[in-house]
Amino acid sequence: MILLLPPSETKRDGGDGSRVLDLSRLSFPELSQCRRQTLAALTITSRSVKTANAALRLGPKQGFEIERNRSIRRSPLMPAIERYTGVLYDALQADTLHHEARGFADQSVVVHSALFGLLGANDPIPAYRLSHDSRLPGLSLRTHWRDTTARVLAARGDFVVDLRSEAYAALGPRPERSNYIRVVTETANGSRLALSHFNKKAKGEFIRAVVAAQIVHDSPTSLIEWARDCGIRLEPGVVAGELDLYIDQSAPERQQPLK
Repeated sequence: MILLLPPSETKRDGGDGSRVLDLSRLSFPELSQCRRQTLAALTITSRSVKTANAALRLGPKQGFEIERNRSIRRSPLMPAIERYTGVLYDALQADTLHHEARGFADQSVVVHSALFGLLGANDPIPAYRLSHDSRLPGLSLRTHWRDTTARVLAARGDFVVDLRSEAYAALGPRPERSNYIRVVTETANGSRLALSHFNKKAKGEFIRAVVAAQIVHDSPTSLIEWARDCGIRLEPGVVAGELDLYIDQSAPERQQPLK
């Protein structure tokens, strides 16, 4: 089973300064050539502040992001699941998982990065800035990653639970044995309403619950049955290949939506 997560634009600083980036230590070695090419393009782009600001869509107060990219080959490393921050990863709280659950996450969670492609949760990476909509001169991220990433996912043959945004899914369509998680709520008339505001938090909480349970699901049926037993409302979506994760918008501040 693969729990496929999007990355985050925000990254945590610091890490293990005794090591530097080594692509050979990352999961999915089939992506090594693509990683080298993306790193090279990002390095060239980051030489010029003007070029980097335009390519990475940076504001006047984000010069530190360019410095991150310039020092990417000598920066401290941190496991990918801890490097990324933001709403989804704050809800996941990987650093508070007990030892066994963290081991399960290391085996099942995969993060889809615009720079490195597919990353294992425990893969050691530096802080960097590159998003799905970044425009590197001479390299289209969508064209660069799409087919290769799709082939790697398909070759694994695992059941994939896809929690990426549509933008990152465009960098590598999910394989046949997969289901996309859509966060919804039920309206007063019983219809389903897709949510955006609580989307990332709900996904982070859901992944934490799946990881904490340490059950390898091989089908949407297995995942749905487990969720029902846990009090999580997960149902087949209207669109084939989708699963709807229901949240209760009336829950106070959405602090305890998933049990």
